[in-house]
Order: sequence, then C-alpha cells, then structure tokens
Amino acid sequence: MSSRGLLVFDFDGVLVDGMEEYWWSARRAALSLCPGAVLPETIPDGFRALRPWIHHGWEMVLIASVFSESHRAPMQADVDWMIHDYSAFCSEGLTRFGWTPSLLQERLEQVRREAVLADRPGWLAMHRPYPGVRERLASLVEEGVSWAVLTTKGKAFTAELLASMDLTPARLDGRESGPKPEVLRSLSRDWRLLGFVEDRRATLETVRRTAGLEGLPCWLASWGYLKPDDPAALPDGVALLSPECFARPLANWN
Repeated sequence: MSSRGLLVFDFDGVLVDGMEEYWWSARRAALSLCPGAVLPETIPDGFRALRPWIHHGWEMVLIASVFSESHRAPMQADVDWMIHDYSAFCSEGLTRFGWTPSLLQERLEQVRREAVLADRPGWLAMHRPYPGVRERLASLVEEGVSWAVLTTKGKAFTAELLASMDLTPARLDGRESGPKPEVLRSLSRDWRLLGFVEDRRATLETVRRTAGLEGLPCWLASWGYLKPDDPAALPDGVALLSPECFARPLANWN
C-alpha cells in the first residue's frame, strides 16, 4: 500500500462543468434518431433543471428527444412532472420510442467520437474546469496528497479532457472500472484513502453503506449538479464542501 494519501474526485459537476457538451451531444444524438425534429441550439432551462437527476448519458438523449416532441421549450409543469417520478418518466419514454438504454448510449458515444475526430479542440473547449480547480489540485500535491478521478464517463474521453487541461491524476477510473463503491474499495487496498468528493448525494450515501468504506470521509460539492434538497440533513460522514472550504488545506475541510 502506498503511504501517500489519495483524495478521489468525481469528474462531471466536481472538477469540470460539461453542461454545454451534454446538451450539444444529446441534441445531435436525439436529432439523428428523430429526423425532422426541432431542438434549440441553446441549452433549455428544463435540461439544466433535470441534470441533477441524470445518472447515465443515455438519459440525456431521451430527455432531448422528449423535448423535441413539443417543438417548444418545455413548460415548468412538464419538468416538474418528469422530476416527480424520474424513473417512471425514463421507462415510459423508452417504451414510447421503442428504444433501449444501450441504443441511446451508443448513439451518444458515436456523436462524441465523431466530434473528437472532426474538431477535437472545439469539442474539448465545451468542457470548462470550475474556477480554481486546476490551482487547487496543484496545491494538493504540495500538501503531499495525491488525487484521483472516478467517473461514470468513459475513461478515454475523460483522459482526453484531463490532458487538455494539463491535469494528471495519480489514478483514473471510468465507467469501465465498475460501480464507484467497488472501485473505491479496490483503491483502498493499494492507497491510504483520504476521502471522496462527489456531487451526487445518492452515490455518497451508497459509498458510506458499503462494507469497508463506512469510515471514508465524503464531501458533497456544493457547486455541482445538485437537487434543491441535496444539501439538507446530510448523513454522518458526508459534509457539504463549499468553494471556500475547497480552497483551504485538506486538514481544515472538516
């Protein structure tokens, strides 16, 4: 086991704001599946509002396709209905269109692959590190802390993005590595884990319930894609991490 401590970060919504790329790719994938559909190039407010509920890329394509049915921006009532039972909304949408998650995920990945081949700099530019992230990660190294990235995004895409931002983690795990709790448990065998920073509360709660990870410090990134009630009444072992706290030495985060 490495004697150096390892701090693990989620990628989207923690290190990088990829909202522009999410909509750009989801829109193109949806239009390829629904010829003749109409979708705005600017990010709909409804898509931003739904982002905290999205866990897999295919869901973004489904949402964009549903938005295209009305040929208008979705009303707040539409978004509220989607949020009320998000799982049922996704299931109903898949059934109505006759699609599968694997079909939508592959179409999304195809759009991204083609975008990288056609205009790599343009595609990379749609992802922006949150203010101060690059500098803070550099200062972690000065504190004697290594950092890693654990994401549900594909490893190759994530590596490409990190390299474009001159960021080099000690470890990178994408969706190919498996569920986040299992990856963290595997990492704990080789590293002295110092904590996990994520913007999805449900993931943090699952991590804390995982055998062997009950004592792992977890932080919910306040600047990420949070549901309105996510910061309230956090469970033991999970703390809200503000930008101001993030800028302090790791020893002062709690």
